[in-house]
Amino acid sequence: MATLILTAVGSAIGGPIGGSIGALIGQQIDARIFGPNGREGPRLRDLAVSTSSYGQPIARQFGRMRVPGTVIWSTDLIESKHKQKSRKGQPSTTAYSYSASFAVALSSTPIARIGRIWADGNLLRGVQEDLKVGGSLRIYRGFGDDPIDPLIAAAKGAEAPAFRDCAYVVFENLELADFGNRIPALSFEIFAEGGDESVSLAQLVPEAALSTLAPLAHARGFADEGGSLASTLATIDEVIPLVCTSGSEGLAIAPRKAASDVIVTLPTQLAADERQQDVTHQKQRSGTPTRTPSALRYYDEERDYQTGVQRAAGARQAGRELMIDLPATLTATGARQLANDSANRSRWQHETVTWRIGELDPRITPGTIVRLPDTPGQWLLRSWEWFDRGVALELERLAPTVSTARVTDPGESLAPPDMVVPATRLAALELPSDANANPATPLIVAAASAECSAWRGAALFAVQGSAMIDLGTTGKQRAVLGRLAEPLAASSALLFEPGSEATVDLVADDLSLSDTDVAGLAAGANRMMIGGELVQFLHAQPIGAGRWRLKGMLRGRGGTEPAAFAGHPAETCAVLIDDALTLLDPVLVPPLASSRIAAMGTSDPGAVLADLANPGLSRRPLCPVHPRARSETDGAIVYSWTRRARGQWRWQDSVDVPLVEEREAYLVGFGPIEAPHASWPRDSAWLRLTAGERGLLVADFGPGTLWVKQIGTFDHSQPLRLGSLS
Repeated sequence: MATLILTAVGSAIGGPIGGSIGALIGQQIDARIFGPNGREGPRLRDLAVSTSSYGQPIARQFGRMRVPGTVIWSTDLIESKHKQKSRKGQPSTTAYSYSASFAVALSSTPIARIGRIWADGNLLRGVQEDLKVGGSLRIYRGFGDDPIDPLIAAAKGAEAPAFRDCAYVVFENLELADFGNRIPALSFEIFAEGGDESVSLAQLVPEAALSTLAPLAHARGFADEGGSLASTLATIDEVIPLVCTSGSEGLAIAPRKAASDVIVTLPTQLAADERQQDVTHQKQRSGTPTRTPSALRYYDEERDYQTGVQRAAGARQAGRELMIDLPATLTATGARQLANDSANRSRWQHETVTWRIGELDPRITPGTIVRLPDTPGQWLLRSWEWFDRGVALELERLAPTVSTARVTDPGESLAPPDMVVPATRLAALELPSDANANPATPLIVAAASAECSAWRGAALFAVQGSAMIDLGTTGKQRAVLGRLAEPLAASSALLFEPGSEATVDLVADDLSLSDTDVAGLAAGANRMMIGGELVQFLHAQPIGAGRWRLKGMLRGRGGTEPAAFAGHPAETCAVLIDDALTLLDPVLVPPLASSRIAAMGTSDPGAVLADLANPGLSRRPLCPVHPRARSETDGAIVYSWTRRARGQWRWQDSVDVPLVEEREAYLVGFGPIEAPHASWPRDSAWLRLTAGERGLLVADFGPGTLWVKQIGTFDHSQPLRLGSLS
């Protein structure tokens, strides 16, 4: 465009000569703006994800890299279903989950090991080599004797390939619930065979001479995705200068050596008359100067191998920025040093000279740094050319050494948390009856939790002898589970106790409890089972390290006054009653002291077992209350009491609530509760004993206690003391 415009302008002003000058200037401008960018070598892949395409090359990986991989084999999605019981009389639901088995190719060169694995940007496998979701992983390092994977062999039969000389991994039954029930976008941290601290040209060009063992400066990994080897080496040479020589020992490619303490000074050039006939062999570079590279893009090891950019020091030139892509793993400090060195070299690379000498010093070879007589600076011997009269050396001035790059900040990286999946903590317990549930159905729950949020849930089983019966899964929400850190004193469980305290150690530091108010307590907030007692608390104060102090308590809730009367020792199990609990099928887990459940999570080495606590609590009638004794004129005493019903906790108008049991029945006894001396079945809440009957009981059995139990459909209640006979 500039060529056309300036040619027309020049012709109008200066005729043909002006047009030629305008065309020349226009060509220079077009070359700077629209000129080609040169050869294209390997490029960084910013958003690369795992793919599955025919003809896609599998890169050679060196050192340490993060690679997306290529899916080379896969099964269909595997569907599983689990029935989950719902609380409060709701129907059960069937939950479906999916998994898949597949293989991913990583490198066409052998690898030493695999580190972390990312799935959709989150960690699927951590530094501790633990999978964060269910499934298993097998690694094949890419050698010629790798065996056939048994899963692929089972699926493909005799046609199963071994994928030898290709490093790959096989996921078996990888759970996909966290990834939208699809195979996620995967990337892998790999450590190549032969070392992961540096990369040498001997790995990239194994046919070259052994002098190529020198490592590439600052490079800790490199990805060669195929294509021309010359393009790959040209890309490296832009950032890390290389020297290529060919001699009797074959091809040798090595990074440019730094200047040593002893630098050879070349002899004086041959006289001009001796070089006259060879003047056409003198070389001079010309053409449009190349732009100075101002930035380097690379894979930043300190930011989980995300693409990083480091810019060279100095003022940025106007116009389009020249950025070099180097598909190598670097640190921020190393990348900054390479960017500075590259920019510094480009400013000096056009100062060249051809130096003719008659005798060649054996210490001088291409790539050697030399000095010229009476000339400042150092020069790099790029090449030589032999003539009848002497040797012509092509020299390039070396850029002055820049100062060592300071430690560079790689920038902030929002790395996904790498928490080891913890073991499952489990408790099984029966809760007091709920007014919204079927009173004939036991209310049995499992409380599953873990030490951190990396826990992915667990499968639940009912242990019946040597058999394990599937109960479904817990889900990922952790129950608030803990133990008493200190003994909890006994309580009369009659009134709100503002000064009462309990100290609880939760299984995880990030689990929390919350405060409420009196209205919240009345509505049933902050309910916690401590052993066999249901309590409510007003305030929850964190102390640290997962320890909480509960203040202001209502004790003996839900008819659990007998447990409150006894108190609780330290280490008694404490479970918060909320939606994180898993309702269990009472047919499979009956309300018996012998019932036991098991849980198996992702990282559990074996089944985690828990015995059922408080068996029969939800269907046991409540202990009667308000014992009363009224004397009559003839000396008889009428004992009476007030009945209570399961689940009917709000006695708002002092009127009897629904009975819940099939019939109203009581058992009044005198003497030991297990084997009373005398007993009276009753169908109403009173008993009349005359003076003679009382005297006869004392005469026959001695002084004793008179008590009453409520007889329910499934059990007897705890006894209520009515009085003493003496």
